[in-house]
Amino acid sequence: MHDNKKGPAVPGLFYFYKMKISFWSIGKNHEPYIKEGVEEFTRRISRYYKVEWNIIPVPKNAGMMSEMDLKKKEGEIILQWLQKDDYLVVLDERGKQMGSEGLATFIQARANESVKHLIFLIGGAFGIDDTVIKRANYKWSLSQLVFPHQLVRLILAEQVYRACTILKNEKYHHK
Repeated sequence: MHDNKKGPAVPGLFYFYKMKISFWSIGKNHEPYIKEGVEEFTRRISRYYKVEWNIIPVPKNAGMMSEMDLKKKEGEIILQWLQKDDYLVVLDERGKQMGSEGLATFIQARANESVKHLIFLIGGAFGIDDTVIKRANYKWSLSQLVFPHQLVRLILAEQVYRACTILKNEKYHHK
């Protein structure tokens, strides 16, 4: 692990190890077919940043709620979990798209801005409530395609790991 008291291991990466990355997802725990991959990429990311997953349970009685009420309740839970200085990235189909190098640049920019907690949020089955989208610092679209939420977890973890290797100029990413 890098000791910031000695200066950056890589020029321009002084805040590299101070920022924490969290992945938040509404729904059930990782399905077995996803769990191993998510755990592997999360472990790899931990070489660069403190990292954690928070699976936000679907609200009680969700099956009896309307789509709008469910999104609102999920939004209330998310807003309660957020701290004032958290940098929130919501995964939303209407967000901006970026490639792997763009994601690496995005993460490095947050680190350079001294962001302490970078959160990537995967919404519930019906998306993310507007109150959370308004609170978000950034809206990101992984793709114009629609993926199952479980698969998005794996794609997100892999892409953040890929971004880390790009920042460190490691061999994992090939152009």
